[in-house]
Amino acid sequence: MAARTDLFQSPDYYQLDELLTDEHKLIRETVRSYVKKEITPIIEQYAQRAEFPQQIVRQMGELGCFGPTVPQEYGGGGLDYISYGLMMQELERGDSGVRSTASVQGSLVMFPIYAYGSEEQKQKYLPKLAGGEWLGCFGLTEPDHGSDPAGMLTNFKDAGDHVVLNGAKMWISNAPFAQVAVVWAKDEQGEVRGIIVERGMEGFTTPTTHDKWSLRASATGELVFDNVKVPKENILPGVKGLKGPLSCLTKARYGIAWGALGAAMDCYDTALRYAKERVQFGKPIAGFQLQQKKLAEMITEITKGQLLVWRLGVLMNDNRATPAQVSMAKRNSCELAAQIARDARQVLGGMGITGEYSIMRHMMNLESVITYEGTHDVHLLITGMDITGINAFK
Repeated sequence: MAARTDLFQSPDYYQLDELLTDEHKLIRETVRSYVKKEITPIIEQYAQRAEFPQQIVRQMGELGCFGPTVPQEYGGGGLDYISYGLMMQELERGDSGVRSTASVQGSLVMFPIYAYGSEEQKQKYLPKLAGGEWLGCFGLTEPDHGSDPAGMLTNFKDAGDHVVLNGAKMWISNAPFAQVAVVWAKDEQGEVRGIIVERGMEGFTTPTTHDKWSLRASATGELVFDNVKVPKENILPGVKGLKGPLSCLTKARYGIAWGALGAAMDCYDTALRYAKERVQFGKPIAGFQLQQKKLAEMITEITKGQLLVWRLGVLMNDNRATPAQVSMAKRNSCELAAQIARDARQVLGGMGITGEYSIMRHMMNLESVITYEGTHDVHLLITGMDITGINAFK
């Protein structure tokens, strides 16, 4: 398959660039250029083969896409949350799996070590993760406990200078290639604790999840712990309870809210360009009412989504954003992106299902994005609980 020429132009119907600083725009352009040069030419073939492009880990580390909000002293970028959002938007414009790799590394591995780790843990792990020398993963979801993590069975028991960890985690991005896993498990008192598990510890295995129709260019696997001896200094000292993993997910969901918009933008841009070039019944199909309706609705939803995530970024920078606000944005972006992908596929007709265009790959990827880190319905009920004060989960 010949590499496509990446002609992507970012839609900005409401001149939202005026809300961004010059630094924001430079960061966006840097990541966009990287995606055009390194991701677009290869990603279709990797997705078709269901293979993870391992070289991107070092590339994204060097670019500063891992832990951009973590302070520079630990190898992070020391950037604000709008910068982080723009990075995720551009990476997911390339592929949701690429953005997943960065989201997991920054929000789910580096953030908990930075926020809840000891100084020794920060010095040991963060620079290697930030630079892409090490890849990390986040172990929360279990085979029988997805939306209800409080039911987790993974646990560890005290054994002197170390603990013994047992259990299993499922649907873990980066697992097959990760050197480090931040795992959430219950101690002997039943308290959820974070614990850093390293590849090579005896009894720790990461079987790959095969036969996925979605996120095919992203590595997914399990984490299996069979009497794994973990030094006590690997326990995160700064947090107990579900607050730990849930605070990480809030950061990652924020990135997804921006990221899914990137996928939507790519589908819209592709459909608009195709509709102007494809001639049927003597004129470009962009001249027909039903195609204009699809395109007009796409740009409307993207513009609304852009305003939502920008405002959320301002609140994140001020440390005023609530988890429920993040849930709303994550859910909204995923829903509009999935719908835009479907409509864009129809604009392209039969060509929409081929690997010559990115739309079908985005559509399949978004089926995962709409479900992971809180399903579509769970995020709806988080908003419901927030506005009514009544918990529908119990």
